[in-house]
Amino acid sequence: MRMVLRGHEPRWVAPAAVALAILVTVALTAIPIRLAGANPPAAFERYLFTPLSSTANLYEVLLTATPLLFTGLAVAIAFRAGYWNIGAEGQFLAGAIGTTAIGLGLPDLPAPLALPLGFLAGALGGVLWATLPAWLKRRANIDEVVTTLLLNPVALLVVQGLLVGPWRNSSSGFTDSNRIGHGYDLPALLPGTRVHWGFAVALVAVVLTWLVMSRTATGVRIRAAGQAPQAAAFSGIAVGRLQWRCALVSGGVAGLGGASQVMGVQHQLTAGISNSYGYTGVIIATLAGLSAVGVLLVAGLLADITVGAENVSLVLQVPAQLGRVFSALLLLVVLSAMMWRRYRVQLRTHTRRRSRSSAAEEVPA
Repeated sequence: MRMVLRGHEPRWVAPAAVALAILVTVALTAIPIRLAGANPPAAFERYLFTPLSSTANLYEVLLTATPLLFTGLAVAIAFRAGYWNIGAEGQFLAGAIGTTAIGLGLPDLPAPLALPLGFLAGALGGVLWATLPAWLKRRANIDEVVTTLLLNPVALLVVQGLLVGPWRNSSSGFTDSNRIGHGYDLPALLPGTRVHWGFAVALVAVVLTWLVMSRTATGVRIRAAGQAPQAAAFSGIAVGRLQWRCALVSGGVAGLGGASQVMGVQHQLTAGISNSYGYTGVIIATLAGLSAVGVLLVAGLLADITVGAENVSLVLQVPAQLGRVFSALLLLVVLSAMMWRRYRVQLRTHTRRRSRSSAAEEVPA
């Protein structure tokens, strides 16, 4: 038995596969929900529709989606170029460190200077954290999946080291940093809500990525390098240099996410500032098919499930971790559906029998 690439594929297969995958995910998730003692239809209503039923809940969805947009976009940019960056988590943390450093070092800057400087420091932190694995990939062809993944816990250790050392809170003594200067506080995008201007920056990043990928020659070269690197190199595209640049841009976008979270939500550095946003970014980029618009939709869906999971936990007494189970199952089932969409199973015995028959027919001739 072997997997064989399918030939022509009708247009209705892709949406049908995704719809089937969602139905299968719902069916599989219903089992642990039932085991937890809750009614699955009521739980799914609260997972998916309750967060969208009121304006206040909708704002929470937008706030939750903001860091996911940055990390999902960062992973999608790198994957598009064929550079498998699994290190958005570390780059997100490096961005948070960079913004906190500038916010603690220059606390009295006015907002017109502090806000762009804070974003710049965050992006620079992400770029610096992405530089080492990208350099190792280009110079020594060391697998970037391993190096970027291994740097994630290193970044967390750096954060923890700073918080128990030089950046320990001088007032409370807790393992979080002092508050950064007020000039670095991102203002509310909508008055009276917690949705900050980091969400608008994330939307701008989505639009720019879409424009570059779909409307420029650079986007064509990036897609070619990701889909067929040998053919791209044969046609004159400098694949290694292109992947190097995309790796750094990817790190910078993830770093912007860390900056946005520090300036818009936490206003200080904490050990739990990431909440695994970088790892979730891999899920988002994969489910989105590496499309910028897809990242926008999938990040919104996962933010919706995250906010809904809190509601389910409070009302139906279901563990909040089931929201992550929902997301993980959705990824696995959608990937399986995509694989069956592109490949079909071919039995070797059948192939051999056909070969023997063909040979037998050819001998008399």
